[in-house]
Amino acid sequence: MLVGCGNSYEVTPGSTSRLQESLTIKGSDTMVILAQRWAEGFMAANPSVAVQVSGGGSGTGIAALINGTTELANSSRPIKDRERAHVKTTRGVEVVEHKVAIDAIAVYVSDDNPVKTIDLATLKKVFRGKIKNWKELGGPDMPIVLYSRENNSGTYAYFKEVVLDDEDFAAEAQTLPGTAAVIHAVARDRRGIGYGGIAFGEGVHTLEIADGEGPAYAPTLENATQGLYPLARFLFIYTAGEAGGPAQQYLEYVLSEAGQSVVEGVGYFPLPPEAETPDLPSNPD
Repeated sequence: MLVGCGNSYEVTPGSTSRLQESLTIKGSDTMVILAQRWAEGFMAANPSVAVQVSGGGSGTGIAALINGTTELANSSRPIKDRERAHVKTTRGVEVVEHKVAIDAIAVYVSDDNPVKTIDLATLKKVFRGKIKNWKELGGPDMPIVLYSRENNSGTYAYFKEVVLDDEDFAAEAQTLPGTAAVIHAVARDRRGIGYGGIAFGEGVHTLEIADGEGPAYAPTLENATQGLYPLARFLFIYTAGEAGGPAQQYLEYVLSEAGQSVVEGVGYFPLPPEAETPDLPSNPD
């Protein structure tokens, strides 16, 4: 049974089962629906474990890992060196990183917007506020409205690093608490443009993106896993030290064939065979 309020959820076994153990998972809003589905599948095989999943952003999950209030931290960005150091200082162990899926940061516009492609340099100018009208992108004569994520989001951090070269977003960019909120806003605003995980997307279409003067690629499984789509990234789970007990069992489930089929069912991309793992861009500290 899934019990939730806001973006916090607890997956519990049936009322006739006796709970013996619990597992807490916090972090990325991008991953929260995926984590709920993983928790449900894990619970089906491990009915004596209660799993609580909550979002709040990658930074929130890593902070919880540092202070010891979560066993597993979901993150849509790589952990930073200073965060690793904080875990070592506070918990007395090294952080262990687990790659669990591949996502492609999609750039969304309304279905009513005719623009189909963009390159990274132009995308930077848009979100820096240097390009302000869609006619400069081959679209209609109307102002561009920017929708962004909140600054504790791993998606925000990734986009800022990879697209904006770590420069600031335009002051007029509207920040929203989750990719689903960005999608909802863009779908209702013909002038809008926003970004977020590929798992979301009703009422909008994604732009094909070119890196430099090369061809533009759509955020598809093939393009992401081959390293062709320039905004593909890994999704991570972090632990303080090696996982044990229910946390270890959960990670084994996530990386199993059953767990990876959940990834595809939610709309993200399962991990390819290790020999075919792409070299995806990441954020330096």
